[in-house]
Amino acid sequence: MNNKDLHLVVATAIIVKKIPPNLPLEKGGIKYLIIKRAGHEKVYPNKWTVPGGKLKPKDYLDIPKTTKDAWYNVVDKDLRREIKEECNLEVGELKYLLDLVFIRPDQIPVLTLSFYADYKSGEVELEEDFTDYFWGTIEELKEYDLIEGIYDEIKMVDEKLKNNN
Repeated sequence: MNNKDLHLVVATAIIVKKIPPNLPLEKGGIKYLIIKRAGHEKVYPNKWTVPGGKLKPKDYLDIPKTTKDAWYNVVDKDLRREIKEECNLEVGELKYLLDLVFIRPDQIPVLTLSFYADYKSGEVELEEDFTDYFWGTIEELKEYDLIEGIYDEIKMVDEKLKNNN
């Protein structure tokens, strides 16, 4: 297979924190976690994003196959690991939102699978590739220099959640 036919596969997670209306300093509602990429990053330095990362063969080659030929739920396990590594959080069920493809500045094509999940536990502790974090409402996130499209994805999640209530 020609390398020009290959893509990086990335999974990202919009983490949702539902704030009860009875908390003294909160008005209730929904907040979303965004994290700021470090300046040394090759792609989107100093931009705000959501947790996620690349799928690598090491993420599944050393574990038993689910069937004779395949590994199931690798993206789910990989994304949970990335969330834990990048910001020290655990999440509930990962729900598929959408997919997108883009070409990195180094001309490598990337397939991104975007998910969303409820915050489950943990306190945010960032790894060295990130310099800051913010839990914000959909309105507050408008003020941040997010990677193009991230705000739109968070808005899609916000609308889904509000339509389900």
